[in-house]
Amino acid sequence: SAVYRDVYASQFNFAPADMDKVIEYCDKIIASNKYQFSPEYFAIFDDNNNTNKEIVFAIDQRAELNGHNRMAYFSISGDQFPLPEFVAANGTDGPAITPTYYNSWKTAYAPADPSVDPRFYKENLRIYSTQTDTCVPAANFHINRGILRGQQYGLIRRNGVFLKCADGSMKVGPLFHDTRNKPTLPVFFTEQVDFTTAGSDYPSGYRVEKYEFSRKSQSGRNFGEADIVILRLADVYLMRAEAKLRKNNDEAGALADVNAVRASRTARPPAPPVLNSLTLDLLFRERGFELYWEAVRRTDMIRFGKYEDSWTEKTDANKEKRLFPIPQTAIDGASNLPGYLTQNPSY
Repeated sequence: SAVYRDVYASQFNFAPADMDKVIEYCDKIIASNKYQFSPEYFAIFDDNNNTNKEIVFAIDQRAELNGHNRMAYFSISGDQFPLPEFVAANGTDGPAITPTYYNSWKTAYAPADPSVDPRFYKENLRIYSTQTDTCVPAANFHINRGILRGQQYGLIRRNGVFLKCADGSMKVGPLFHDTRNKPTLPVFFTEQVDFTTAGSDYPSGYRVEKYEFSRKSQSGRNFGEADIVILRLADVYLMRAEAKLRKNNDEAGALADVNAVRASRTARPPAPPVLNSLTLDLLFRERGFELYWEAVRRTDMIRFGKYEDSWTEKTDANKEKRLFPIPQTAIDGASNLPGYLTQNPSY
């Protein structure tokens, strides 16, 4: 909450009494035994996650209330179609992860690939040696989850219909940017994010498909079912670990909490390996591994003193840039109340 109380603070005061309160409230949640770790990491973000015991607090979404599917469609390509039932349900080539964030995974697991960590990626769609003619029954077709890299494969849409194999199953192959009228440009996600005009051809940046694409979403945008996670048990453990480190450098206690989270992801072994040491920098990295795409990164970066660093094309270290400008239309709309809306500093 200190991040919100003083948005431009150079540093924050992690008073022992405050850290004791963090530990106390985390202890209460954990000791209640109401919540359990999910062995399958991505099940936390499935359509039916309203029954997932790891979730402490979430935004209720239901298809019958026309919940939004943005968390699933926003990052993937406009030529990725997750649902054989609906030819209009696709992605939109929205946000991508930064190379800086990806490199935190890469350096942590080198020389192995980051996909050894079951939180990074889940393969649902396997392309066989005959890549141009893989056939998958419609009921068995599910796109991959997690961080998506390189050439993407999936359902192929031509003239408004999906191609099928001779047996009636869905034809799956390498994807191209057909919907963008670039049929020779592969849907090949690159590590680098290019903000230049030359980089506007859509492949820029690795993508995220953490939430399940709603099986009922006819347009890809509507009928979202997955509850949007606000707080879950893993975050409670990681908050307690942070409080232990900040209070009196209780590395052993903090390690026990972090490793409890890591050891819990057993559905697709091996679980992430245990850590043997822990610093605040390593804990920041671990929060990035566990909580990506959950809207906590900005506050984490400010709290851990990382937000004014440089990454990708961000170079400004001005703390006043932590807030965006208030749109001039909003200020003008409140002009009958002088001082009601004042532009944020540096804008």
